[in-house]
Amino acid sequence: MIGGVLLDYMNPFLLLGVSMLATAVGLYFIPLCKKAFLLIIMMAVFGASVGVVDTGGNVLILALWGDKGAPHMQALHFSFALGAFLAPLLAKLAWGTAASAQNHTESDFNSLVLNRSSKAASDSVFAVPDDMNLLWAYASIGTYVLVVSVFLFGLFCKKHSRKEKSAASAQGARRAKYHWALLCLLFLFFFFYVGAEVTYGSYVFSFATTHVGMEESEAAGLNSIFWGTFAACRGLAIIFATVLRPGTMIVLSNIGSLASSFFLVLFDKNPLCLWIATSVYGASMATTFPSGISWIEQYTTLTGKSAAFFVIGASLGEMAIPAVIGILQEHYPDLPVILYICLGSAIFTAVLFPVMYKLATLPLQRQSKGRKNED
Repeated sequence: MIGGVLLDYMNPFLLLGVSMLATAVGLYFIPLCKKAFLLIIMMAVFGASVGVVDTGGNVLILALWGDKGAPHMQALHFSFALGAFLAPLLAKLAWGTAASAQNHTESDFNSLVLNRSSKAASDSVFAVPDDMNLLWAYASIGTYVLVVSVFLFGLFCKKHSRKEKSAASAQGARRAKYHWALLCLLFLFFFFYVGAEVTYGSYVFSFATTHVGMEESEAAGLNSIFWGTFAACRGLAIIFATVLRPGTMIVLSNIGSLASSFFLVLFDKNPLCLWIATSVYGASMATTFPSGISWIEQYTTLTGKSAAFFVIGASLGEMAIPAVIGILQEHYPDLPVILYICLGSAIFTAVLFPVMYKLATLPLQRQSKGRKNED
């Protein structure tokens, strides 16, 4: 939310450059922390800066290309999927362990660092960790982020004056009649969509081993196929976005996620169906978030605060839904709770999008003939 407010008053290149610089500093210092309180501070700085980047990246794409930026928005989110796929591999190689390939969430990764730090006998606040591979893993990613921040500062120096930019933005600004109603519905839409995405990606390994009875190697492959199809389809969506409108891509994604989650519930113990439906589910979830941002920009101009609003919805879904499922699964171990929640989320988003579309197009039907083609 703070990032959204700052984006309305600061140059986005400058804000993103500062945020990426803070992210790099956090990555450099996290493996050096020998005190728990200091690690908490570093993680807080890291989380805050990443939150600003998450909101600022989307707003910057919209500021540069507006409702014509669907391919660029897909490319931005493809880079997220690619990084999420490659970073754990780098960490695993750096650790040099023979641990199973099951998914490790960010919280698991940070817990390992915390445990190592708390066991240190030294009284120093900062110290080089015993495992140098761990240090190099953080340092390499931190250096990459630092280089990106330098490019952002360079773009800030070459950018036109803020007054010129504000004047240009004001001329092309538009506001839907039900602006805040659309944002609230998009908040709920992303809450359930992102919650279901993170939930399935986080629990599919455990679900496959405990409920279906797969071997760990097979379950790891199932986890990989979900994120692999997710990343691949985000890459392909860059091309699809040049020929398909964002609303069309959302509808296709909703149909795919609804159908695949329905078959997962029906054949929850069938390994073959689990493989096929997981692939379709990962592919269907890939384009929804960037398409949703591009779609709403066609009807109402997004500011930093409004973009931060629905990004917070996505973040809350990412935190709340997996936690709720973990509690429910513990109380009902024989039921595929994860699949029920994913199906419920798919139904909710499939029903919610036509409502959002109706709200967005109602005031425009008399004013713009150009919207009739999309209808």
